[in-house]
Amino acid sequence: MAKMKAKQTKKSFGFAVSVIVISVLVLIVSVAFLTRSKAAGGLEGLPNYTEIRGDFDANGLKYEKQPHLGSSTAKAKVIEFADFKCPACKKWKETYFERFKQEFIDTGKAELFFTNFAFIDRDSIMAASAGEAVFAQDNNKFWDFMSKLYDQQGDETKIWATPQFMLDFVKDNISGIDYDRFAKDLQAHTYMLPVKEDFKTAGNYGVNGTPKFMVNGKLLQTASYEKLAAAIEAAQASGGTE
Repeated sequence: MAKMKAKQTKKSFGFAVSVIVISVLVLIVSVAFLTRSKAAGGLEGLPNYTEIRGDFDANGLKYEKQPHLGSSTAKAKVIEFADFKCPACKKWKETYFERFKQEFIDTGKAELFFTNFAFIDRDSIMAASAGEAVFAQDNNKFWDFMSKLYDQQGDETKIWATPQFMLDFVKDNISGIDYDRFAKDLQAHTYMLPVKEDFKTAGNYGVNGTPKFMVNGKLLQTASYEKLAAAIEAAQASGGTE
């Protein structure tokens, strides 16, 4: 009798353990499903490069297609390759942009061009396309957009530059453009193809991260301000030929 009771107790204990294990497994699966669902929701309306179709030319540097600052007669043409989700790009803007502008843009030594290298996630592409939509209306407003978006940059590891975020951001922060036109262009993905062209072009020149800088067609190995300044000064001495 004692043996039978012990056996029954073991069975009851085993059953209880099984129930607990199954419950834990169900909880894990449920959490994973909800996490995936949440992530999928965050990616809604955010195409990747394979989904952006159309003809583009990734050969050659197309300065005329890029947002620009400075004199067109400057001997140094500087391209910054950047991703709006990139923390290092934000840091470079906060640390060096105003200094760069004072030392090289305002003095007529360099003309700066901004080229998208949107590689971190799908919302990098969305943020870049929003910038292109602003640039299509007003070159100067693009630089306002660039600076303020970096100021409000979200976590690199999370999807934050969603269509709704970009609509709200521009509405609240960028004045002097046709907002309805901007919203239509963003929602219609009007400027996704130029973002893809930028990305492919940058890749052809060896860009593999951000921020990266190019001076008169030569890609610098680091984003060091000193190296960039030296390359610009060298362009002055050489007459600015590529």
